[in-house]
Amino acid sequence: MDTPTPVSRRTRRSRLLAAAASLAIAGAIGFGAATTGTSPVLAEAVRVESDQQIAGFADVVERVSPAVVSVRVSARMAPASDNGPGGFFFDFPGFEDLPKDHPLNRFFREFRGERGPDANPRFRDRPNRARPSSQGSGFFISEDGYLVTNNHVVEGGSDFTVVMDDGTELSAKLVGTDPRTDLAVLKVEEAREFTYVAFADDTKVRVGDWVVAVGNPFGLGGTVTAGIVSARGRDIGAGPYDDFIQIDAAVNRGNSGGPAFNLSGEVVGINTAIFSPSGGNVGIAFAIPASVAQDVVTGLIEDGTINRGWLGVQIQDVNADIAESLGLDEAKGALVSEAQPDSPALKSGVKSGDVIVAVDGRDVKSPRELARMIGNLDPGQEVELTLWRDGKAETVSVKLGEMPAAQQVAAAEPQEPDAGDTLEGFGLTVTPAEDGNGLVVTDVSPDGEAAARGIQAGDVIVSVNSRQIKAVADVDEAVKAATGAGRKAVLFQVQRDAANRFVALPVGQG
Repeated sequence: MDTPTPVSRRTRRSRLLAAAASLAIAGAIGFGAATTGTSPVLAEAVRVESDQQIAGFADVVERVSPAVVSVRVSARMAPASDNGPGGFFFDFPGFEDLPKDHPLNRFFREFRGERGPDANPRFRDRPNRARPSSQGSGFFISEDGYLVTNNHVVEGGSDFTVVMDDGTELSAKLVGTDPRTDLAVLKVEEAREFTYVAFADDTKVRVGDWVVAVGNPFGLGGTVTAGIVSARGRDIGAGPYDDFIQIDAAVNRGNSGGPAFNLSGEVVGINTAIFSPSGGNVGIAFAIPASVAQDVVTGLIEDGTINRGWLGVQIQDVNADIAESLGLDEAKGALVSEAQPDSPALKSGVKSGDVIVAVDGRDVKSPRELARMIGNLDPGQEVELTLWRDGKAETVSVKLGEMPAAQQVAAAEPQEPDAGDTLEGFGLTVTPAEDGNGLVVTDVSPDGEAAARGIQAGDVIVSVNSRQIKAVADVDEAVKAATGAGRKAVLFQVQRDAANRFVALPVGQG
C-alpha cells in the first residue's frame, strides 16, 4: 500500500479554490454539475429548432457556372519597320551589298521580317507573336457558342481565348462591339452544345434583391460573390446611355464582362465598372441592365454593329430654376441648348430653348432618358416630339438620322475682354459682340448668382427667355416681361467654345 504524499494546508486550499472556479466557469457557458455522484456531467449544447432555413446560393452557382467563362485577349505585335523605332538594324551601311551566305545578311533579313525555309526558328514567328493584352469574364447566351463580355475587355485585341470552368481553352472570334454601352459579342466555333444562360426581366429587379456575381477576378478563374442590388438608374458618366444597376457584391479587376444573376439563375446585369479610390473592391459595383444588353447583343449578332437613331441636339437638365423661368410645372424633360447643323432636329424646326418633354407620347424625365429613347429607335423612323416653347406645348415630327461615328465641334474665336455696361442685379459686366449677336461677358462679380452658377468672363449671352440679345436694353426688357408674368427667374442662353447651355438666374439678385 502506497503512503500518501503529505500536502500542505496552503496547497489543499489552492486546489479547492481552482476546482470551484472551474465549475463556476462551466456553468456560465452551458455546463452543469450532476446532482448525484462526484463527477460533473455536460449539459446539451444550445440549438434553435426552426422550420425556416436560410437558403444558400449553391444550387444557383452549380447550374450557371458552366456558362461563365474567362476571356483572355492578346494583340499581335506589328512587324518591325525598316526606318521606324526598332528598325535601326536595317540602316547598317552596306547591308544590301553583303554576300547572300554572309551570317549578318541572314540575321538582318530575319529581323526585317523576311521568311525562308532556312530561317532561324527563334525569329521565324517573332514579329507576329501575340502578347497578352487583357483578361476578363464572359458568359454564353446560346448553345451554339455566342458569348457576351465587355468592349473594354476585347478592345485592341486580335486573338481571343475562352477558358471554360473545367479549364478547357477554346478559340473565339469577335462578332461585334458597341463602345457606347461597353458591350461585345464573341463566337466559339466548336462542335458541341454549350451550357448557356438567359437574360432576366430587369424591370422586376428591386433594390434589396439578392444577386450572385460569377467571374474571373485577378485571373483566378471561376469565383463567386454575393450581395444585393444597392440602387438602380445610376449615371456614372460613362456615356449617353448610362442606366447602371448598382450592386454590393465583391467585384474586382477581371470581373468585367461577367454576369450578375438573380436567384433563378437569370442574368440581371453585366458587371462593367467599380467605384474604387484604391483600385480594389469597396462594395460599389455597376452592371449594365439586362434589357439594355439584350437589345445590343441581338443587334451585334444580326448585323455586327449597332445602328441608332440620331436626333442631333445638345441637351441639358431642366432644374427647378430653369423650370420656373420657362413656366413649366415641374423640372422634367431635356432642354435643347443647340440643334446641330444639318441635323434631323434642326430640319424639323427644333431650336435652342425648346424643352423636349415627350417622344411619341411617352414622357421624357431627363436628358439621359431622351438619349436612350432615341438611341433605341431605328434611323429613318418618324417620331413625334412634344416641345415646351414660349410657355406652351407644341408638337413636331422628326425623321431620325443615323448617329455619326464621331461628332466635330468647332472652336470659337477667343473673345477679347473689354470694359462694358453692367447688368443690374446679376453681377455681370458686358459689351456687345463684334458680330452684333449677343453680349460678351467681360467681368463677373465673385459674390453674384451668375458666378455661383458658372458664368465666366468670355461667355456670350445669346438670349434671355428666348429673346435674342444685342444690347443691355434687350436684357432689361426680357427681365421686365418675366417679372410681369410672375416669374422668379430668367433663362440666360450662354455660349462658350461654340457650345450652348442655359443658366437660370433669380430676378433682382446680384
